[in-house]
Amino acid sequence: MNADVIVIGAGPVGLMLAGELRLGGADVIVFEQREHPCGETRGLGFTSRAAEVFDQRGLLARFGEVEMGTQAHFAGIRIDPALLDEHHLGVRSIPQHRIEKVLEDWARELGASVMRGYTLTDLKDTGDRVVAVVDGPDGSGEHTARYLVGCDGARSRARHLAGIDFTGTEATRGMYLAEIVGKTMRPRYVGERVPGGMVMSFPLEGAAVRITIHEDVAPPPAPDHVVTFTEVADAWQRMTGESVHDAEPLWVSAFTDATRQASEYQRGRVFVAGDAGHIHLPVGSQGLSVGVQDAVNLGWKLAATIKRWAPEDLIGTYHGERHPVGARVLRNTLAQRTIYLNGDEMDPLRAVMGELVAIPSVACHLAAMVSGLDIRYDMGASGHPLLGKRIPPNKQVTLPGGHRVNIAELMHKARGVLVSTSHQDGTAQLAARWSDRVDMVTGQWSQAWASGGVPVESVLIRPDGYVAWITPDGGQLEDALRRWLGSPQYPGPVVNPPRA
Repeated sequence: MNADVIVIGAGPVGLMLAGELRLGGADVIVFEQREHPCGETRGLGFTSRAAEVFDQRGLLARFGEVEMGTQAHFAGIRIDPALLDEHHLGVRSIPQHRIEKVLEDWARELGASVMRGYTLTDLKDTGDRVVAVVDGPDGSGEHTARYLVGCDGARSRARHLAGIDFTGTEATRGMYLAEIVGKTMRPRYVGERVPGGMVMSFPLEGAAVRITIHEDVAPPPAPDHVVTFTEVADAWQRMTGESVHDAEPLWVSAFTDATRQASEYQRGRVFVAGDAGHIHLPVGSQGLSVGVQDAVNLGWKLAATIKRWAPEDLIGTYHGERHPVGARVLRNTLAQRTIYLNGDEMDPLRAVMGELVAIPSVACHLAAMVSGLDIRYDMGASGHPLLGKRIPPNKQVTLPGGHRVNIAELMHKARGVLVSTSHQDGTAQLAARWSDRVDMVTGQWSQAWASGGVPVESVLIRPDGYVAWITPDGGQLEDALRRWLGSPQYPGPVVNPPRA
């Protein structure tokens, strides 16, 4: 067997997954069709939740100086950040090629193999392994693995070969996208309605400018249409009266509002993640961000299955947890498209939405929907308002010696984390039986912390950063440990258990 897992696609999702699998001890080969890393910006930042995910693995600092968003909107309707209960604004102006560079370096450091110039041409799930046929620089060859994950984009070959349906709505409209240099333009960060459509522009690193254009009357581009800069510049002039024909284009592209989702995120030993599982209108940096979260949800579960400590059907919770998240993203982007890109007939609805987003609870609800901070998984118990939600990685624990540590720092290894705030309740002693996969921290929250009026005491955090157990009123700790982290390695109380 060549590897535990074959990953198809070395975009941000495939590379994030490769790193997560290596943290869990699985052998990984990533096959990428492109011979060289992408040099285009494409995605430009990520949501607040994706930033937290990167921080949990110690990656956020690797992006260098990050610029946090300052403007919030839903369907182009401004949301006052002062109304929000958390920082829902994401990170902007980080081009996708930098994201990929950071993630590839990290995955390689952890021991993942990234092979470029290789195209998946066939695969077969034999029931106990996957056989992938891959064409590369030296011809065609077979590679075997226990599992294969398609992270190869909207036209995923892996998804197609696995026979997974990709259903949804066809494109009804298209948008032009270009990056240019040699032109100074005023920023239109959120986008502006102009007669006949919408335009957007904002500065990038290196004096480049990103422009986006939507014309109400323009049909969506054909899948095989090669966009020229003349088309883009002509459209910009029609919409704004400004000429960019004398600018130098770095690259041009077009995209549509086609919206689709894989019917299954797992079929046998084949999985899909990122754009291979869901595509939608790019709005609010949700595409890349949701894909990265797919990878972090799947990575530890798949590694646990490979290392044989996963509880029964842990891997099945990947589809159960992430498919509804993807469906909700498709729903919110379709809603934003309807409001944002239609013509003047939408003005009454835009006016009503403007009144609604001035209500703090509505503003928080819509912002959390886009940022991903409102995701909540079923943990098999109920009671505490934080159970099943993500733990803010900037929360601090004061250790017995007085040192403070952020939750994010405790999660770099992608293990479970138990924060015990009492020496007397037996949580640390119980969790010691799982010490090969759970890190135990005894201390106190650096600041009093409550959610929904309910205080936060001890917390068990899954490797992906979601609360699996919490006191008070969060169920039984042993039930949570067994459900998410399998049977204990040690049968009873352990004193100074060996580290994994």
